[in-house]
Amino acid sequence: MAKNLSNLRAPRRANTGRKRIGRGMGSGMGKTSTRGHKGQGSRSGSSLMRGFEGGQMPLHRRLPKRGFTNIFRTEYSIVNLDRIAEVGAAEIGLDDYRKLGLVSNRQSLIKVLGSGELKKAVTIHAHKFSKSAAEKIEKAGGKAVVVGAAAPEAA
Repeated sequence: MAKNLSNLRAPRRANTGRKRIGRGMGSGMGKTSTRGHKGQGSRSGSSLMRGFEGGQMPLHRRLPKRGFTNIFRTEYSIVNLDRIAEVGAAEIGLDDYRKLGLVSNRQSLIKVLGSGELKKAVTIHAHKFSKSAAEKIEKAGGKAVVVGAAAPEAA
């Protein structure tokens, strides 16, 4: 059957009204107002913490905790040389990564890793380079330009 203006209808359950709680017995949600009889959730002022499991030890306390998370860690968006080779540009600046679809976030710091091979000379601007990436770029006749505060680490 073809759809046209005469037989259009909303998807099933699309026009359901909101629950009107505590508006008399005829509403189907009168008397206890969907809270049930007695118990913790039926009382006024009842609010439970996130993850509360009725007094059972909550999941976030049952699971083991290990290791250390450094909240001051600097995160880099990673770009591999094979992706740069696919682009085929002669020079890649910080603004070009986003335009070329190499990174998704424009503000992120960029680190170039040496996975893949470069066939032609490319000047690449980034915040950090791995040793293998810098060597491959130089070997292809290009330049690895370190930008910003992140200077190359001394080995």
